[in-house]
Amino acid sequence: MKKKALLALLFGVIALLLVACAGESSGGSSDSGGSGDAEETVVIGDDVEGATELSFWTFASLHMEFFEDAVPRWNEANPDRPITLKAETFPYDQMHNNLLLALQSGTGAPDIVDIEISRFPNYLQGEPQLLPMNQFVEPEIDNYVQSRFEIYSKDGQYYGMPTHVGASVMYYNTEIMDAAGVDIDSIKTWDDFVEAGKKVIANTDSMMYNVVTDDYIPLWSMISQRDSDWFDKDGKLTLDNQANIDTLQFLHDMLYVHKIAEITPGGQPHAEEFYAYFNEGGAAAITMPMWYMGRFIEYMPDLKGKIAVRPMPAWEPGGKRSAGMGGTGTVVTNQTKHPELAKEFLAFAKLSKEANIKLWTVLGFDPPRWDVWESDEVKVDNKFYQYFGDNIFDVLLEVKDEINPVKITEYTPDVATEINTNTVNNVIRQQTQTAEEALKQSQKTIEANMQ
Repeated sequence: MKKKALLALLFGVIALLLVACAGESSGGSSDSGGSGDAEETVVIGDDVEGATELSFWTFASLHMEFFEDAVPRWNEANPDRPITLKAETFPYDQMHNNLLLALQSGTGAPDIVDIEISRFPNYLQGEPQLLPMNQFVEPEIDNYVQSRFEIYSKDGQYYGMPTHVGASVMYYNTEIMDAAGVDIDSIKTWDDFVEAGKKVIANTDSMMYNVVTDDYIPLWSMISQRDSDWFDKDGKLTLDNQANIDTLQFLHDMLYVHKIAEITPGGQPHAEEFYAYFNEGGAAAITMPMWYMGRFIEYMPDLKGKIAVRPMPAWEPGGKRSAGMGGTGTVVTNQTKHPELAKEFLAFAKLSKEANIKLWTVLGFDPPRWDVWESDEVKVDNKFYQYFGDNIFDVLLEVKDEINPVKITEYTPDVATEINTNTVNNVIRQQTQTAEEALKQSQKTIEANMQ
């Protein structure tokens, strides 16, 4: 038992170091919006008499706003079981590291905690020190994009409550597309996308697309569309399979064969250089998850009213047009002194219809519960509709059954590091390897790390 615990801890520490070195998955490509927020403590509901105190950890201060809304609603609905929530925000690495150590040592963990998707496998090693939520999930799961629960599950037990779908979409600059004479609704496949790009190049001063070199989310979403991944369902590394090779080659060809794209300024879609470039009309389209909408509003204000949300192009007619990227699973740890209360509160806060409406109205995230996407509450005018138009949830309804679960393992941070540091750069930026050569080399590199 000690050996298993030490191995799990070792995996976690290795993952932390690799991710920190990569500078990527410390929230940079998820819903948190940053590399981890500063320490902050907020006590919610401390003015309620007789309340039971629960503790909550997160790495994203934005998530605090969600629970600041949920606690008063719980207390109003459950006056006989009120709670006070001591909510603490920590830097990303610090929080996940402290949590892993607390769970392995058997002391010091909070009642409830957010765990970012790429770190979640570290907490499923051996016997998970988390409480299953099946009694709340199973009656409702048909109303959800089910792949979001599979990410945070093990052996049929659901541990993490999802924060969003993270549905990847295509964002089009309609001003550029109209100038190019392209109807964005005519773009059904990636081949159509290339042909549309040629019109953009011929008729405007903009590029059609950017190829990201330092963030594997866009590439991963295109791979997921093809029913592929970095790992198969059994956790076997499949980095160099043919679908992955063809996808990376396609990105290369958009740059150097079709010449409708250029390398993303700053290397990634979260770089200040890219925000300025795209805000000024440097390119006509970008593929990112729905949670990227907040980046547009905050960093690209000049595009308000000019950006349309559409499904991703499919690889072939009838193929999948989206992928679920990024995420946070909120869990109850086995160290809580109030297991039933903690689980019931978490279910109330994350699983109910009202909770999923709040994920949109409070955080601007695409709710994993699809049966609220047509509700009147999510249609109330807000800054997202004012920026992107009123069809956001129409697009989600179109693609809700086309989102594959991604396979996350303890070696996912290794893949992130390799893809961001070597693979894509060698093919796209340096052009020192073909897609096949780069992915086969990366396969060998990761396999060596897995020994």
